[in-house]
Amino acid sequence: MSYWIRTPWLLRKFYPGRLVWRMPAEAEPAVYLTFDDGPHPRITPFILDHLAQYDAKATFFCIGKNVKAYPAAYRSILDAGHTTGNHTQHHLNGWKAGTGDYIRDITEAAGLIDNRIFRPPYGRIGLSQSHMLRSADPPWTIYMWDVLSGDFDTALSPAQCLENVITKVRPGSVVVFHDSEKAWDRMSYALPRVLEFCHRKNWKLKALPVPGQ
Repeated sequence: MSYWIRTPWLLRKFYPGRLVWRMPAEAEPAVYLTFDDGPHPRITPFILDHLAQYDAKATFFCIGKNVKAYPAAYRSILDAGHTTGNHTQHHLNGWKAGTGDYIRDITEAAGLIDNRIFRPPYGRIGLSQSHMLRSADPPWTIYMWDVLSGDFDTALSPAQCLENVITKVRPGSVVVFHDSEKAWDRMSYALPRVLEFCHRKNWKLKALPVPGQ
């Protein structure tokens, strides 16, 4: 499996326009942890418990069908003061789905996830899809990332997943983990240690901004 741990500058430059890859520097250094593909009735509570130990906030990009299947897990994210975002209803790959089908799938998920922030599954979104979302009224904010933990990669060891993050993360980084069965072995090892690493660095752990909130 081939992928970049830190998203190259050149890719960010040529990817369909005005996507958010990392956050600007602030007076108080901050890192933005994100979790894709949930919620999950067992894994999401594990994440919430560990975030609470460090008074950390995060953003959960949720699949609509999982929100529908596990409403209590979804509500627990919001009740803990975290942010949720749209990750399509059925985890569609934007490079394979037609624009109409893709937008309809996002709209279906939006009936369950009440804001206008979005992350494309697999990081794959076409130019027309991106344009339609950003031109909507109100517009969508499309969040990507600059550090990919690799927790979805079953060939990766938990220690390698941790190393991916702590060697690449920096203030302003948007980091991707997953609250999914596939990622569990690696995420459950790496997340507590990443939280401790950021704590030692005195980096605040924040949720991504939601325009209009």
